[in-house]
Amino acid sequence: MVFAGKRPNNLGVNNGKLVPCPNSPNCVSSQSTDAVHQIAPLTFTSTPEEAISNLKSIIESLPRTQIISESPDYLYAEFKSAILGFVDDVEFYLDRNANVIQVRSASRLGQSDLGVNRQRIETIRARLNQV
Repeated sequence: MVFAGKRPNNLGVNNGKLVPCPNSPNCVSSQSTDAVHQIAPLTFTSTPEEAISNLKSIIESLPRTQIISESPDYLYAEFKSAILGFVDDVEFYLDRNANVIQVRSASRLGQSDLGVNRQRIETIRARLNQV
């Protein structure tokens, strides 16, 4: 069984902002202001171009992951769970003004994600800072 759901059609960056998280707890965003959804943006010490390139390499190295769209300042990837094939939509926006990478990771289906989205971003953060 695969619980992929439909790919959202409202993703992307609009006036420097990623789409807000829904009310359900299965989403984290570095642009959210509430404690349930808030997560720190990704930081980097390289050039912005190197940071996004490194980020892309990290994403491509993770299992069951597919980059759906990319531009110089934006990456959108789908992460699929191993067991039931749940799909999470994960976005990265290179915020050149703040010199950080804004992130949003959200499950397509269900309510709880058992912390998977938050853990994924923290794993990526740790790997990005090792490069």
